[in-house]
Amino acid sequence: MFNLRFAKNYLLHRFKAKSRHGIHSPFVYRLIDKVIYDFDAKKVYSEVENLREQLFIDTRIITITDLGAGSLVNNNRQKKISELAHNALKPPRLAQLLYRLVADLKPQNIIELGTCLGITTLYLQKAVPKAKVYTLEGCPETAGVAKEIFDKAGINDMDLIAGNFNDTLPAVINNLAALDFVFVDGNHQKDATLKYFEWCLPKVHENTLLIFDDIYWSQGMKEAWNEIKSHPKVTVTIDLFWIGLVFFKPGQAKEDFLIKI
Repeated sequence: MFNLRFAKNYLLHRFKAKSRHGIHSPFVYRLIDKVIYDFDAKKVYSEVENLREQLFIDTRIITITDLGAGSLVNNNRQKKISELAHNALKPPRLAQLLYRLVADLKPQNIIELGTCLGITTLYLQKAVPKAKVYTLEGCPETAGVAKEIFDKAGINDMDLIAGNFNDTLPAVINNLAALDFVFVDGNHQKDATLKYFEWCLPKVHENTLLIFDDIYWSQGMKEAWNEIKSHPKVTVTIDLFWIGLVFFKPGQAKEDFLIKI
């Protein structure tokens, strides 16, 4: 049932989505043309992907603490790191898109919900090395592997916080004057996603970018995405199927875009 629903959503998105052509918003057109559709290789890509390859051959077994919606591939509590790397890490094209979005935005702070094994986190950090990065992970043993990856990359000032997002996220938000970039990639449930969104709202500003992962993961996530789009504070959203971008631009006409990638 999941595969049929997901496939239907994907096909509908492909049918309705546009490329940069026909986009009349200068802000969105530039973002698509210069950032989303920038497929040139960057030096950082190979650096991070070399670390991904090391995870692919890591046969150590860790115990997974799953506080969210679980995996759609394998919900066993004992998993090989290599298996987790193959099934749970963001594919290179999406992780590299996140890198370009951060590099374009140049945020002073970055929050990531869902560190996993740390590959996407590295892309976020390397996009703006001077930014303060807070990456939150629900599973302590997974966080431990991510810490090893950060050490190998020579990143020693990452704030890696293990624990339930309900406990860890409010503290991070409260300690910041404003939120610049937030990537929500954990606990893929409707109520949790909307809760994280609501927690962020008091600290967003005109240059804030919120990104929600797996917006078609389930019917509940699709409903959460639709509620986020309709919020009065939200002015522009870009639905890339795999992820959804949310902007808060005063004076910008409220529009929702479906874009092919």
